[in-house]
Amino acid sequence: MSTPDIPAGGLILHVPLIVYAVVATALAFDFTNGFHDTANAMAPSIATGAFKPRTAVTVSAVLNLVGAFLSVKVAGTISGGIVDESGFHADTGPYIVFGALLGAIVWNLLTWYLGVPSSSSHALFGGLIGATWVAVGGHVVNFSVVVQKVLLPAVVSPIIAGVAAATGTMIAYRTNEGVKKKHVSRGFRAGQNISASLVSLAHGTNDAQKTMGVITLTFIVAGIQPAHSSPYLWVVVACGLAIALGTYVGGWRIIKTLGSGITTLDSPQGFAAETSATAAILASSHLGYALSTTQVCSGAVMGAGLGKSGGEVRWSTASRIAVAWVVTLPASAVFGACAGKLASTGVLGTAIVAGIGIVVAAGLFALSRRNPVGAHTVTDAPAETRVPATADATY
Repeated sequence: MSTPDIPAGGLILHVPLIVYAVVATALAFDFTNGFHDTANAMAPSIATGAFKPRTAVTVSAVLNLVGAFLSVKVAGTISGGIVDESGFHADTGPYIVFGALLGAIVWNLLTWYLGVPSSSSHALFGGLIGATWVAVGGHVVNFSVVVQKVLLPAVVSPIIAGVAAATGTMIAYRTNEGVKKKHVSRGFRAGQNISASLVSLAHGTNDAQKTMGVITLTFIVAGIQPAHSSPYLWVVVACGLAIALGTYVGGWRIIKTLGSGITTLDSPQGFAAETSATAAILASSHLGYALSTTQVCSGAVMGAGLGKSGGEVRWSTASRIAVAWVVTLPASAVFGACAGKLASTGVLGTAIVAGIGIVVAAGLFALSRRNPVGAHTVTDAPAETRVPATADATY
């Protein structure tokens, strides 16, 4: 296949139709990543009342977009780290990536419908690994990179964030003993306006990069872009806009789970959870680790719940989330393997994969309408957790 014509700005003129399909599908995944992961940044602040729901998703969307421009190290890990781009054939590689993306999108939509804060990142990695392994061979997957930059951070990062959040929560309550609850809450809610915003900014520096990396990988495989090169500017802009739009739509079902399903958060806990998560995500972005921001933020919320004297974590919900952490990568790998193998057969196989993806997406959306969760219901706490407010209470 001949190398297409590319002007200086990286705008693509003559390429196979499948490359356009991959770009569109990658941006669709980025959109699902946005609304799937809105909870990471804003669920604690919505739960404590620091942000109104619609204000929260608007602020988060803008800062996700800004964060997309701050780093491309994670994109490099995806485009030239997890899989060896030289192992793909230019004629079939884009079809395989298309299947990988469809597998990741299906898993994202399924877990969104169930209200489970699973990892969009691991869905993408799993889809890519599964599709590549089955369609090309295991030798193309860089398992050492997968272990070092995906699996180890997946185990370590939520623990670090949880311990930091628990410690921060204990310090916050200890230093405010005897102070009226309403004064402490007001101060920490103001702090959450900053801490939640920083989580959104950090999320943009990490998660938006992953889709940039997939698009860049496709261009490299198709001979459009040289190996080990950075994403084109228009790719950065498009991915930033896609994840920002998804964030603005708001994944209300997951926001409700993370904001009030794991534990009942007060503003000091929310502030501690958000600052701990921000530190972990920004550090991983700087090092080029493709971190699961969902796992970091969920771990931080659990830690904040345990850090408060008399606080509790609803382990039934936490266990569901933990199961999703373990299952996401292999499950999406299976989805990606099936979709990638079928798509690699050519145009007909790709059309079948696309059709199945559309049917699944439409079906899950229709099912979600039976029990809708939106901005007006996302703060409804479980009945057993509602505690009457006492203005003169102290911490």
